[in-house]
Amino acid sequence: MGDRVSVRTTKAALIEQGHWLTVQDCKRVLVVIHTVTFAQRLREVFELLETDLRIQLVFTVAPHAFGNGVTDFLRSLGIATVPWEEALQAEFDLALAAGSRGVHGLRTPVVRISHGAGQIKLLTDVTALAPGERRSPGMLSRQHLLHEGRLVPAAIVYAHERDLEELARSCPEALAVAHVMGDPCVDRITVGRLRRDSYRRALGIEDGQRLVVVTSTWGPASTFGRLDSLLPQLLSQLPGDGYRVAMLVHPNVFSGHGSRQVHAWLSCCQDRGIAVVPPEADWQALLIAADWIIGDHGSLTAYGTLTDATMLLTAGYRREVSACSPAALLSAVAPVIAPGYPLAEQLEYAAQSHSPGQYDQVVASLSSAPGQFHRRMRSVVYRMLGLGEPARPPFVAPPPLPPSLTRWEISTGSGAAP
Repeated sequence: MGDRVSVRTTKAALIEQGHWLTVQDCKRVLVVIHTVTFAQRLREVFELLETDLRIQLVFTVAPHAFGNGVTDFLRSLGIATVPWEEALQAEFDLALAAGSRGVHGLRTPVVRISHGAGQIKLLTDVTALAPGERRSPGMLSRQHLLHEGRLVPAAIVYAHERDLEELARSCPEALAVAHVMGDPCVDRITVGRLRRDSYRRALGIEDGQRLVVVTSTWGPASTFGRLDSLLPQLLSQLPGDGYRVAMLVHPNVFSGHGSRQVHAWLSCCQDRGIAVVPPEADWQALLIAADWIIGDHGSLTAYGTLTDATMLLTAGYRREVSACSPAALLSAVAPVIAPGYPLAEQLEYAAQSHSPGQYDQVVASLSSAPGQFHRRMRSVVYRMLGLGEPARPPFVAPPPLPPSLTRWEISTGSGAAP
């Protein structure tokens, strides 16, 4: 045991002193990854820094219940990681994190970046709440921002000014370090809308075909949690030649149940042309390319209002949703799938009933600084690092071209992922 501790201490010292670097005298930024979802949001931030020769990024995977698949995802990006235990012992100039678990143990200022479309889900663990205390969304709650009464983040990143209003009620001591940055997904989808035709061609959508994208968050109230009621409609009520169907399932579903199990549960899709998009894939192009989006109270459904797609919601349990969130606003104006009626007819009815400006309030709730996330985010991080910003504006790239849907269609009789 003594030798193992000695090895860990030596590695931590090397990280801290920079002896492992060829390029010396860099500011060291630790990127803390808990889940694939968090990694995808943090990518919007660390890509703003990685080309600067004055900055060295160090990545670590923090323990999390939905941490399966994180290491493989990072490896696919060419990212090596240091063990979490080493990261806790070393000192850095700054740390970036989208989750709260364990970050109180870091020996560096932490920037917490909120993820998802606004603050949708209310705090699930209510054991620490006082009698009568209201449930706040997780990222706005004292339970997620404080540790033993101490404010953990040195900076907290939110998408909308209304988040500060809620924060003033739920955790006022965090207001001094809160920043409204906007939402990177809003900005990328907005830029990518001009490439809609290119995305459809890349996906293999032929002339005359229409794309239905089904989105699901995680949890029992999600679309996937109630898939047994929706899947028969998708399989039997949509003419195969005229429709293509893609499913965007939250990475936590794959992490919690296992990729093979998820595909096994969807094995009835075999030879039906339904594509199950892997959790690590870029989902934004799918939303932009869609003719219809069928979804629940998850973030992807809310982001769908930024596109030209017609929206339909699955019936679900709404008590876990914040009343002022984009998801709640969407549920008040979007049509809901009615069981027992032909799905194709419902899709057409929803398209014909859609009115201009129907989702304007939802869109406005996603970001109070549209087009500004990358500029504002870079400014705060560089200021905290004590560095001047590069003399060029940050580039907001549109979502990349996706592969063909046929690559993601389930085609193995065993239910395993292809």
